Amino acid sequence: MSLAMDWFIVPLSYPFMQRALVVSLLVAAVCAVLSCYLVLKGWSLMGDAISHAVLPGIVIAYAIGLPLALGAFAAGLSCALFTGYLKENSRVKEDTVMAIVFSGMFGLGLVLFTKIETDQHLLHILFGNVLGVTPADLVETAIIAGGTLLIVLLKRRDLMLYCFDPNHARAIGLPVRVLHYGLLILLSLTIVSALKAVGIILVIAMLIAPGATAYLLTDRFDRMLLIAVATALASAALGTLLSFHIDGATGACIVLVQAAIFMLAFLFAPRSGLASLRRPISPPLVELGP
Repeated sequence: MSLAMDWFIVPLSYPFMQRALVVSLLVAAVCAVLSCYLVLKGWSLMGDAISHAVLPGIVIAYAIGLPLALGAFAAGLSCALFTGYLKENSRVKEDTVMAIVFSGMFGLGLVLFTKIETDQHLLHILFGNVLGVTPADLVETAIIAGGTLLIVLLKRRDLMLYCFDPNHARAIGLPVRVLHYGLLILLSLTIVSALKAVGIILVIAMLIAPGATAYLLTDRFDRMLLIAVATALASAALGTLLSFHIDGATGACIVLVQAAIFMLAFLFAPRSGLASLRRPISPPLVELGP
């Protein structure tokens, strides 16, 4: 029992681990809530596109002396709006447009990064550096993540109806266009809040895995939100502590735990799990007469 308690208590005796755990939990909560809408809407690739597209915004913001979060948000939102414009004004499908836009912006970011002298380490931007989070970073993440989470929860029913059936949402008078771009803005803000924890590469896993896991376990949206948040918080806590003990990258450990939970749900979900689907159906009992 003592060894088990030490496994949890010892890492949290260090202030940097305390900050890392708080930031990871904040990011996990907001990503989990938003992931339910992305899975329902089929926007997994949109999250990937925006997360990669923030790199040039970060580099430009650093070069001109603006906050990196502001540059990341501007670049992510520009990517989302440009993707929507190309989709509406060309014959190319949305997933193809997203792939072209995010790969182009990510390439631009890499070129700018090599041309602009900076003391920022590229790996910290790509994969995060949650163990290096400062108190100021913690406050910034809390404001962005907390505000985003509050807006999503206040508008959760309107967003759910838009994601599930936009035509019905339009028919009953909901501002579908506002909800569309509002969701893109919230997605961009969520990615910005996650930069310090997992970086622009791994954030896509935190935006998809909790919602996908919950989707396998329930067919009710309110319950899906609760399951997604619970699994994301558990993954953040366990991944952060695990990274301390194995001396591994914290963001990568969190993502690995989320992937493991998803695989368990995929295999053993009561109704849709692989094991349940392959279970033989017992023949009906037949009452034998005398």
